[in-house]
Amino acid sequence: MRSGTLGILACAMLVLGGCGRMGDSSLNPFRWFGGGSGAPRQQTLEPEGGYPTVIEDGRLPLAQITSAKWEPLYEGRMLVVTGLAASKGWWDVALVTEVPMPRGRIRPDQDGVLRLRLVGKPPLPDTFAAANPPQPASDTVTVALTLPNAALADLREVVITGAGNAITLRR
Repeated sequence: MRSGTLGILACAMLVLGGCGRMGDSSLNPFRWFGGGSGAPRQQTLEPEGGYPTVIEDGRLPLAQITSAKWEPLYEGRMLVVTGLAASKGWWDVALVTEVPMPRGRIRPDQDGVLRLRLVGKPPLPDTFAAANPPQPASDTVTVALTLPNAALADLREVVITGAGNAITLRR
């Protein structure tokens, strides 16, 4: 009976030793004869290849920024920017950061300056819209960007650039 109890205890120790996070424990039987990796793989939230270092957006800057203003919100502020494109028919207009940031996370640089660009996609080259200049009264483009209070905490000013000019807003 003693040898049966010792056999059961030895099997239980082997099973429990093998349960140690599959690779971290030296009692893991998969590592006894060279199996398994020597060092556990580090887990990170960084995407494979790292974060992008260049802006891979195919949109071009709008010709002119005509106005920019702050609108108060309960959870932060909304930045409203109006611009004028080089011709009629620009689409997919947006405010993008000059420095690539993860989607949904906007933060100013170490000096408290948030640098944005007003960009969009021009119309196809051989269309009516591409051949005609814009009418300032009817062809202005307005976009907005919501900034939560967390992003506004370190923000001192916002610089919005287009192809022909730039506007600076202080907080």
